[in-house]
Parts: sequence; structure tokens; C-alpha cells
Amino acid sequence: MDAHTELFQKHRPRLLGLAYRMLGTPADAEDILHDAWLRWHAQDKSSLDDPEAWLVTVTTRLALDRLRHAKVEREHYTGPWLPEPLIELEKRPEAHAEHAETLTMSFLVLLERLTAEERAAFLLHDVFDYSHAEAAAILDITEEASRQRAHRAKQRLRDERTRFTTNTQTQRRLLERFAQALEHPNEENLRMLFAEDAMHVSDGGGVVTAALRPLLGGDRITRLYLQVAKHEEEHVVRRQLQMLNGAPVMLTWVDDKLATATWIECDGEHIVALHSLRNPEKLARLATVTKSPSGPSLH
Repeated sequence: MDAHTELFQKHRPRLLGLAYRMLGTPADAEDILHDAWLRWHAQDKSSLDDPEAWLVTVTTRLALDRLRHAKVEREHYTGPWLPEPLIELEKRPEAHAEHAETLTMSFLVLLERLTAEERAAFLLHDVFDYSHAEAAAILDITEEASRQRAHRAKQRLRDERTRFTTNTQTQRRLLERFAQALEHPNEENLRMLFAEDAMHVSDGGGVVTAALRPLLGGDRITRLYLQVAKHEEEHVVRRQLQMLNGAPVMLTWVDDKLATATWIECDGEHIVALHSLRNPEKLARLATVTKSPSGPSLH
């Protein structure tokens, strides 16, 4: 490995983390890094005072352009669109040292509500710790514009997150109770888990059965999972809990095929939101590195 390749590889985890948080899709993030590598390979390195700044700038601008196109594409997506887990970051212990909470599915979903420009300014300043002046240079805008974009983004995210707790132990405890309730489902033991105004979002991508709109209300979500449990009676179903993207996730295997990955948000006592990833294309990577649990289902 030559010195220039080694330098790129040194910064690759940070660049990948930035591109992934921008786009929410590993394949897109990896495409961005591939394009950044090609430009890095062709660049006259002797003219660079700060190679890291150059790489971050190129990666950010490529991701920003891709995100603008992606937002148009996602408007035509069948049903709700959810991010796809980034397994590579999860396998690196150091991934948790750099704002691990901003890798969670819940946080990535919130980022989707920002404009592409707000998202870039916020990530650079609040997640990757660049000054507003540095972020402005990366984005080729004025420092004041960068400051305003980051402020708007931060305010919108703060407003959305006030009712949720990011305590992973609480999330895991409620996920375990949810899994147990699905083992012996009835209306009472399911309904007690959900807040009155709970929300359920399911991404099937038009490939598998999934609600085409968010489902609102604890009663409606309870009825949904009673139907799910009835359907599962005809299959061999196993569930497992693990950490993924910085938060606990419940993986549901149906007949040894990964069918659903479910993340939750909670208020400390009840589940207030569920994000269920069901699109087989988005689950494919996860299925290749996660084995179906043997023995009895999770209790």
C-alpha cells in the first residue's frame, strides 16, 4: 500500500460515517467513497495543504448532490422509506466513540426531515465537530449561511426528540417485553406496551406486505401485531435481540429467513414508535452476517 492509499484508508471510516449519515444507505455511501477515491487518486497531492479537509470536502459535496437526487427518488418509493443498517460501522468498536447515537435508526429517520443543505451543515458542525467557518468552506457557502442551516436543523431535531429517551437499557427492556408478548399474544399484554399515541412505520418497499402509511395509535398497533402473530402460527418464528447502529434491535426470522428488523423509541415506560424494516433488499446484508438463532425463540 503506497502512502496516498494508506492516507485515504486512514480517513475512510470517518468519510464513510459522514456519507452514511448523509444518505442512510450503505450502498450509496460506498459509491460516494469510491468516487472520492477516484478523485483522490487523480489529484495532485503536492498542492494540498490539508489532505483530510480535501477528502471531507469532496465526500460531503458528492453526498450532498446524491442526497438531492435521492430525496426525489424517495418521494416515489412505495410506502414509508427507512434507512438501511450500516453493518461495517457496527463491527468497528471505535464507531461508538464518535457520536454513536447519531447512527441509530431513529436519528437517521429524523435526519430525513431536514433539507439536504441543513443535513450537511448540521452533520459537519454538530456531529463531526467542524467549526462553522470550516463547514462553510466545505459547503462553499458563507459562514453565516452555514450557521443558520445548522441552527434550523438542530432546532427541528430537538423539537422532534423531546418525547423520546435514548437510554439503550430501557429500549432493550421494552423490546424484550415486546418479544415475550409476541410469544403468547393477547390484546392485554400487547396493548400495555404501547403509548396511547404510538406510531408504527413499516418499510416493505412494495416487495413484501407492509402498511403504506404510518399506523397511529396503541390500539391499532395492537390489532396489527395480533394479526401478525396469527399469521406466524403457520411458520417457524425465532427472534433475537442485538445491538445494531448504536441501538438494540429485534430481528425476526421466519422459516430461517430474516423477515423484519425492528427498532423502537420509548418514553421510559411505553413504546412510542416502532420502525420495522421489512424490505428484503435492505435486509440482505444483515442476513448474511447474522445467523438465525437456534433453539427456542427469545423469551
